[in-house]
Amino acid sequence: MDIVIRRGRATAAEVLADLPDPPSYSSVRSMLRLLEEKGHLRHEWEGPRHAYRPTANPDHIRRSAARHLLRTFFSNSMESAVAAMLGAADHPPSEEELKRLAKLIAEARRKRGRS
Repeated sequence: MDIVIRRGRATAAEVLADLPDPPSYSSVRSMLRLLEEKGHLRHEWEGPRHAYRPTANPDHIRRSAARHLLRTFFSNSMESAVAAMLGAADHPPSEEELKRLAKLIAEARRKRGRS
């Protein structure tokens, strides 16, 4: 999904080329078909092959994936998810990233206070 979202549209060969540790071409095609069956992608004919496009706004897709990740791996604990992300990064967050995170947390506090 990430590759199709980033490109805006992609063929199976383009997805395969962009994957760092690619599986077989038929595996990529199968995954794209599965994502289409689930309603996340749609295809168009582009010459002799299908080109896939996301069916929803990329921000909506990211939020949906994040909710699924939060439920599946972190028991809906945002604290655990953020701690895991901070620990999984290749390098510690920059001062600018920490400032942006602090702003997001402050905004979440304001929203919680209004509820």
